[in-house]
Amino acid sequence: MWLIGRDLGVSGLDEAAADEREGIIHDTLTRVIGTAGYLEAPESEEAVAAAALVAAQCRGGQPADPHHGPEEPIPDLTHLRAPTLQALDRIMTEPSELMHLWVESDGGPSRATINRLQNTLLPEPPREQLR
Repeated sequence: MWLIGRDLGVSGLDEAAADEREGIIHDTLTRVIGTAGYLEAPESEEAVAAAALVAAQCRGGQPADPHHGPEEPIPDLTHLRAPTLQALDRIMTEPSELMHLWVESDGGPSRATINRLQNTLLPEPPREQLR
């Protein structure tokens, strides 16, 4: 799993029934997208973890770390690319506590992680059809 400074996870994911896991990830992303005011770091960190799970299923995505990632199987999440990109954009937009924390520390590696996730999540360009 893509990590930012410490082990991250999505609350309740492993404890949830298999058919609820996608909804938990989606809800984690939409909570961040819908935050108009100050975005707290814990919510941002959960959204980054959710983004890593989505990106892990995309072409070129880094697999979830078996020691830090979810223990239970994750359903196909690739259809969540758009909201995942929106959540990452929100994390990188003021007002965001995570951005403030990165300014106070060496946040370069964390920003690089977000950029890698965003690049992995971008839709693939349409392939030229053979005639």
